[in-house]
Amino acid sequence: MDVLSDVITVARTGRPRSAHVRWHAPWGQQFASVPGSAGFQVILEGHCWLLPPHAAPVRLDTGDVLFLPHGSGHTLADSPATAATAPVCSPDDAESPGPYASDSVDRHGQGGPATVVLCGAYRLDPSRTHPLLLTLPELIHLPADPGRHPELHAAVRLLAAEVGNPRLGTSATVPALLDTLLMYILRIWLAEQPARDNITGWAAALNDPAVTAALHAVHRDPAAPWTVATLAAEAGLSRATFARRFTSMIGQPPLGYLTWWRLTTAARLLQATEAPLRSIAAQVGYTSEFAFANAFKRTHGLAPGAYRRRS
Repeated sequence: MDVLSDVITVARTGRPRSAHVRWHAPWGQQFASVPGSAGFQVILEGHCWLLPPHAAPVRLDTGDVLFLPHGSGHTLADSPATAATAPVCSPDDAESPGPYASDSVDRHGQGGPATVVLCGAYRLDPSRTHPLLLTLPELIHLPADPGRHPELHAAVRLLAAEVGNPRLGTSATVPALLDTLLMYILRIWLAEQPARDNITGWAAALNDPAVTAALHAVHRDPAAPWTVATLAAEAGLSRATFARRFTSMIGQPPLGYLTWWRLTTAARLLQATEAPLRSIAAQVGYTSEFAFANAFKRTHGLAPGAYRRRS
């Protein structure tokens, strides 16, 4: 596994939700703030306006993709002057349609020009959310440009086809396509961050070949007996240079990140599998079940068995 793949694999909990919605002007839809989630909007047809709560309106055209990694509240409307009159949309609403709503039609419009939007939300587990996601801005806007990001737009077309016309296998296909869409959004955003000297953070780390090599090594084999020296060898740097560069970019020392990732992986295995504790301990680099249990409780506040039962 590589870092970006693991970010998506461990963060999401439960089933993602998505909907294929058609609005006719005039219309305005408010989307609730949902902490502990991430949302997206893709404009499939027509255009509309994003109305952030504390920023200027932004025009969105066909093919534009929005990603809200922190579940921030926002409004979409046919015009900046249109008030949001429909009920607030929330993925936690007990009366909302199933996880993949097909071609829902807003009834508040008056037959004006149509806008078709593919929207969705991911529920994230705060205890497993990767720090990469925590450092993202409130809003990522990828304007339509099929010539630059053909893979992103291909994923959008496939997802829109499945959600807009559910068939046999849709329940298995949509979650995989949603994960693919998220991966492309993050990959594109990370690649487009400017390269500047002395910049820190995850965007810089994943554009730094040496730090990325060490991160991939940890994610590829978290059970290996990694030391700062062996990770520095993976990075092709001296021990001191590597430790300094890794810490400045990631925000914690190499072995601190290694421990966090091991215990985050263990939490996912406890939730997703029935493997015995000694097996999970070995998979994440602990030769002693007792040492693993103590480390896990320090990080997650519960012993591994209690964590599994609660999950």
